[in-house]
Amino acid sequence: MLESSFGLGFFLKRPKIESKEWIVYFRITVDGIRKESSTKRK
Repeated sequence: MLESSFGLGFFLKRPKIESKEWIVYFRITVDGIRKESSTKRK
């Protein structure tokens, strides 16, 4: 039997430049391998 795991999470990150805006990111995890990307939303 083949089992796999899946996870999806959203979080906020502030750019390195001092800014009052936060960028929304998401992280997908499949079988322990993580990939992170921006939603291009502030």
